Amino acid sequence: MTAHDPAESALRLRLDALTLDEKVQLLTGRDFWTTWPIEKIGLRRMLVSDGPSGVRGEQWDERSPSLNLPSASALSSTWDAGIADAYGAASAIEARRKKVDVVLGPTINLHRSPLGGRHFEAFSEDPLLTAQLAAAYVAGVQRNGVGATPKHYIANDFETDRFTANVQVSDRALRELYLRAFEDAIVESRAWLVMSAYNSINGVTATENSLLESPLNDEWGFDGVVISDWTAVRSLASAAASQDLVMPGPDGPWGQALLEAVRSGEISEETIDRKVLRLLALAARVGALEGFEPVAAEPIDVLDGVAFAREAAAEGTVMVANDGILPLSAPRSIAVIGHNAQHARTQGGGSATVIPERVVSPLDGITAAFPDAEVTYSLGAVVQDGLSELEPTAMVNPATGTAGARVELRDEHGTVIFTEDRLASALVYFGGDAPISDTARFDFITDYTPTSSGDLKLGFASVGHGRVYVDDELLIEQSSASEGMDLGAAFLAPPVVSAPVRFERGQMRRIRIELETEKLEGGLGNAMSITIGTEPADIDPDELIAAAAEAAAGAETAIVVVGTNASVESEGFDRSSLTLPGAQDALVRAVLAANPRTVVVVNAGSPVLMPWREDAAAVLLTYFGGQEYGNALGDLLRGDSEPGGRLPTTWPASDADVPVMDVTPVDGVVTYDEDIHIGYRAWLRAGRTPAYPFGFGLGYTTWSLDQPHISGFSDGIATVRVTVTNDGDRAGKHVVQVYAEKTDSTIDRPVRWLVGYAVVRAEAGGSSEVEISIPRRALAHWDAGWQYEPGTYILKLGSSVLDLPHAVAVTL
Repeated sequence: MTAHDPAESALRLRLDALTLDEKVQLLTGRDFWTTWPIEKIGLRRMLVSDGPSGVRGEQWDERSPSLNLPSASALSSTWDAGIADAYGAASAIEARRKKVDVVLGPTINLHRSPLGGRHFEAFSEDPLLTAQLAAAYVAGVQRNGVGATPKHYIANDFETDRFTANVQVSDRALRELYLRAFEDAIVESRAWLVMSAYNSINGVTATENSLLESPLNDEWGFDGVVISDWTAVRSLASAAASQDLVMPGPDGPWGQALLEAVRSGEISEETIDRKVLRLLALAARVGALEGFEPVAAEPIDVLDGVAFAREAAAEGTVMVANDGILPLSAPRSIAVIGHNAQHARTQGGGSATVIPERVVSPLDGITAAFPDAEVTYSLGAVVQDGLSELEPTAMVNPATGTAGARVELRDEHGTVIFTEDRLASALVYFGGDAPISDTARFDFITDYTPTSSGDLKLGFASVGHGRVYVDDELLIEQSSASEGMDLGAAFLAPPVVSAPVRFERGQMRRIRIELETEKLEGGLGNAMSITIGTEPADIDPDELIAAAAEAAAGAETAIVVVGTNASVESEGFDRSSLTLPGAQDALVRAVLAANPRTVVVVNAGSPVLMPWREDAAAVLLTYFGGQEYGNALGDLLRGDSEPGGRLPTTWPASDADVPVMDVTPVDGVVTYDEDIHIGYRAWLRAGRTPAYPFGFGLGYTTWSLDQPHISGFSDGIATVRVTVTNDGDRAGKHVVQVYAEKTDSTIDRPVRWLVGYAVVRAEAGGSSEVEISIPRRALAHWDAGWQYEPGTYILKLGSSVLDLPHAVAVTL
């Protein structure tokens, strides 16, 4: 127990005041995002919110914007616990602003395969790097009085059939990889919640699995709340396990069935009491239980979230190639090229989505960074797949005459039962006041004045039978059905209905959408998503590429921004290939041929193939850079910031090279038959060379390491000491990495594995002595317990898993 833990005796007094009915009621959510209040014991509701890369709040609504931080894959590329801590603090400050008690993050499933759909939302392929950054994130959140929720426990490393898939995985792989990623957030940072996953592990669904008790509770000392992923609890059996809270509510499989099970003796009341006590302890910590002092009545940290988003985006950018072109030196002209240069992805799709107040695109950022340069823009290639929402500034609500659109919800008789005025055309109802469960028809109307002329396709993305009208004339009427009515298929990635229409710049067109809605399954009947927008008409890709190449040839420097789209990286589905969508590879080749002074910027949350990478003057991997993405990119190109990232995951040269790719269940099962060999471990085992290895990254200066020294294990810790020198002419950052090897091992081990690392910052010509602690446990393997193979281990030091020029030996 810590000084901030509420006294159990005091909590028991509140527990004793509750009836069995009230106890059971507390164990299922009140609605999508809140828990039940009970006034007689001074308990208010608690509000939880999606929040791995920003905190959305109670409603998914553009009228309540949120700070959009860089993706988790960008955060993990910093390799910096200080930045992860600040990231958590920024999230907590945003949560407090939105009156959120619990942030549903971080996502710390491992990058087992680069095809994983939520790769962008998780940290790394390595369990140690993931664990240490997750612990720092959790500490930053909870220090400011908000609960953090490491998720998804456990082995939810893919999206395909995630609701029903069974993961077959060895105990050793669970302990050394997948559970290890969660361990520090629980043991060191004392996370107040953990989210259980949808999938099964070795035949038992996560919400009923004994892994919720051991190691989580009995070994790691977890005393928080196990909250379910939304609709993950499917049976009463989970109530007998260490699952504590069912979300969402108010319906679910517990409720009356759990009451009867307790009254019949099938489930003991002591089991219920343990769950309720944990909920009450959480309430006390966040200030939701009267008479208990919260951890922090107000946020402790003072942080400019927008400035931090800009800093974190630069710190997480990985430069993998640079022939000396960067930083740019006062270019006279710059050709900016690429769909993502103007319409960047600042975040991945799915439940992690937030709506920022503004987004700085790469084009905007480059233009601002180089005010004396002539900056041109060319589309180059169409990346968009699906609808792009209507520009908010081009919409006028015909009911009010102000910006936006009118939305009306109608019942089965056509009667309007709810009306609201919106400012955007991408609308999500996932909680809030709108009576979606009672809605038979959704109507959207706006007066749209385009800012450019052209042929586009206009339509909607949702599920149901819809009609699209332009100036009161029917453009298209069609039914839209998803492949399944689950959350992923129907809510996060709905199908598109569209038809061609001609828009003229400055000519207002009235757009009206009528959608006869269909209900989601799995207790999500009050949820709905719809986007009204446009998608490109058929455009000759060769013409776009030729125009871009011509612009590049006429400029001193070309900057091409390539990337993925919402149909490639999102919750709800996995990727099928690592190839960039559309004709972007052909575009880059054409631009490189036209101008060798070309910088390629990759706007993707996870690895993509770059067959042209060796011909580019520089390549920057910027991930999903958050709302300040463009400004951060401008800082990097100009040299105001240094690309501070190192790869937390291996980037391959081809799909065929990747040793572990499988994310698709076979007969409902995903078999982790690679065991402990994922990520760089699998690459080393297979003897394959990637495009860029784990840990790799360049900066704007160079570094050297003296011969390291090591002190043997004392109190279970060995310490590696090494002097690191900045050999360049500007200040910079370096990440010293330590990997262990045991070539004479009698057990199956990785060729090498990460056991420690340190971030070093130094001025030009400066040196710093670094100490890296290596816990004895880092050398252990799991065999019905942690085992320590005696003998000599070689610790190698360097700047990536393949660049390790120094070594020291340590003996167990």
